[in-house]
Amino acid sequence: MPKHGKKFNEAKAKIEDRPYELTEAIAAVRDASFAKFDESLEICMRLGVNPKHADQMVRGTVVLPNGTGKSSRVVVIAAGDKAKEAEEAGADAAGAEDLVEKIQGGWMDFDAVVATPDMMRHVGKLGRVLGPRGLMPNPKTGTVTFDVAAAVKDIKAGKVEFRVDKTAIIHAAVGKLSFDDGKLLENAEALVSAVVRAKPSAAKGKYVRSIYIASTMGPGVNIDPAFVEAQL
Repeated sequence: MPKHGKKFNEAKAKIEDRPYELTEAIAAVRDASFAKFDESLEICMRLGVNPKHADQMVRGTVVLPNGTGKSSRVVVIAAGDKAKEAEEAGADAAGAEDLVEKIQGGWMDFDAVVATPDMMRHVGKLGRVLGPRGLMPNPKTGTVTFDVAAAVKDIKAGKVEFRVDKTAIIHAAVGKLSFDDGKLLENAEALVSAVVRAKPSAAKGKYVRSIYIASTMGPGVNIDPAFVEAQL
């Protein structure tokens, strides 16, 4: 088993082994933070679903009301007027087959990819490159659309994608520790509400089993289940 360092163990000692109210938990995360950079506040949710079954997959997006604190680089695979529309909306790069070839050649200087439906026959070539990185455009996350301007603006504004992993856990960042408590609270509520709304009809029993928050490098803090119930 890997061992934690001295700073992590000192930080963990500051966290009590009990459920915290969310505002109190954010304060505890700040107090336990020891990194020398502006860490993200991250949420981990363990769900009562079986991701092996397609009808229990939990996936979606949410635009955080206060953004992520990170400037996302967005590229749009589109042709003609749609490429121009994307650039005017703030896309960092836009193009058709030429952009697909550039990405195939190893260029990966971006955080999100949007594509128009008519370009997906070309985007399919990038499955092995974009898929493992979670960057493949998908209609379910709003990244395959003709409304490229809206898609670009949403991502730039702080759109976050969430997806349950094979261990039934959702992990997402909801802002930076440099944000004030109110902004972090609003962002956390927005994410949890979106996950709750995405509950599959096939899911039985308790849906949200546990929630923890932590800074990028710090220990987790257990969140009181009452916070989840408030989002129902």
